[in-house]
Amino acid sequence: MGFSYEAMPQLARDFATYKLTIQGCSQKTVDEYLSDLRLFIKFIHAKRSGIKIPSEAFDALDISALSLNFFEKIDTNEIYDFFVYLTNERANSASAKARKLSAIKAFFKYACQKRRVLEKNPAVDVEAPKKKQSLPKHLSMQECLLLLDAVESDKESKSRERDYAIITLFLNCGMRLSELVGINLNDVDRELRSLRVVGKGNKERIVYLNDACRDALTRYLKVRGDGLKKPLPTNALFVSKQYKRISNKTVQWLVYKYLERAGLDYKHFSTHKLRHTAATLMYQTGKVD
Repeated sequence: MGFSYEAMPQLARDFATYKLTIQGCSQKTVDEYLSDLRLFIKFIHAKRSGIKIPSEAFDALDISALSLNFFEKIDTNEIYDFFVYLTNERANSASAKARKLSAIKAFFKYACQKRRVLEKNPAVDVEAPKKKQSLPKHLSMQECLLLLDAVESDKESKSRERDYAIITLFLNCGMRLSELVGINLNDVDRELRSLRVVGKGNKERIVYLNDACRDALTRYLKVRGDGLKKPLPTNALFVSKQYKRISNKTVQWLVYKYLERAGLDYKHFSTHKLRHTAATLMYQTGKVD
């Protein structure tokens, strides 16, 4: 596990197990929840104990043995004190504070409604900090064409068809990086009209493919496994040069590579920004909300 559960109180460990096994959250999501909860619990414990924040004593504070009685005494004012600390001492953005509040609310909801070990929920009426509304960055239609042309013109690349198909799917389907990497051959409709992806919380959804995606996948599937005289050892749709499932890092690298070739690297785009691009273009051209 990425986060040391032993450093947390038992109730927080139980909460993490619930998020993982019952709600099906990813390990990364649960680790982020625990990291935020750990800071919150340490802050409350330090304030009650008269320990200076920040200080070496605060950093070394052990919260693993805190009992249920500690959480029963937490009130709404202490939660607001924590957010004053996040603002004044840690200069957290509204987004960062909202994420921490989400973890705190989820934790107390679990303790009150699922486990029923706490009678009152001190976080239930705490409002999330208002975030500045801004549109996500995205590529224009012209920039999308420049990016695809950069892949198409890379004649020396042995994985050109694969990379073209990957970027085409990103730009047209709005899927996440993990969803794309996880696609298997049997997830793809035989007529290349749709494919199945597994998203956050192991939720499955069907992605419908347009002509651009079908054409790119047709070209890629013709050369998938070229040079290998036996069946591929993986069912993954997109494979590496070692004929294994392509990794997240490889996909991120190839996106950065072609953004640079297209002269778009200065905009600091990423695979996630390509997801925003797909959503924006759908809204602008396809009458999708």
